[in-house]
Amino acid sequence: MEKNPLEPTPLPPSLRTNRVPVGSPLYNDMVEFMYDEAEMFDTLRLRDWIAMVAKDIEYTVPLRHTRATRDQDKSVVRTVQHMYDDYRSIMLRVMRVMDTRSAWGEDPPSRTKHLVSNIRVYRTDKEDEFKVQSYLLLTRNRFDSASFDLIPCERHDVIRKTETGYQLARREVIIDQAVLGTPNLGIFL
Repeated sequence: MEKNPLEPTPLPPSLRTNRVPVGSPLYNDMVEFMYDEAEMFDTLRLRDWIAMVAKDIEYTVPLRHTRATRDQDKSVVRTVQHMYDDYRSIMLRVMRVMDTRSAWGEDPPSRTKHLVSNIRVYRTDKEDEFKVQSYLLLTRNRFDSASFDLIPCERHDVIRKTETGYQLARREVIIDQAVLGTPNLGIFL
């Protein structure tokens, strides 16, 4: 069957038989990777984060639709994306925020907290790649506002072990909201 060019590369399955035990060294490595990444996002260390990104990355945020219980399998639409980035477009986004004055959507930058939880790690068919599922609650405050945005989502990542450490090779972020309650997605999820 031929791949639909509008859909991202499918993620490996989350097979319970391939689950890595909580507390094992590999599981702890993945948790540290996720926590380090969250800190880099929240402290605007985007250049450091780029070093954790594989050159062949696919970073997607598909659209969410509200569907009846019987149609939940159709609630995520992968042929329409809030974001569909590769390494080059991620680099452009990072350079725009860090090196130019044209990133008005993030200048001054948002104050964020990436709260990562419910981390599950799975072995894949590739010895050096692991699927990591997690929940993310992102808080975001802009300017001098007393209010803040909450963006709850589920992330499905492929983390690759390389000679220099772990790298993010694939990310799919499924936002819980069908209608986003934030003015833009100029931040990384």
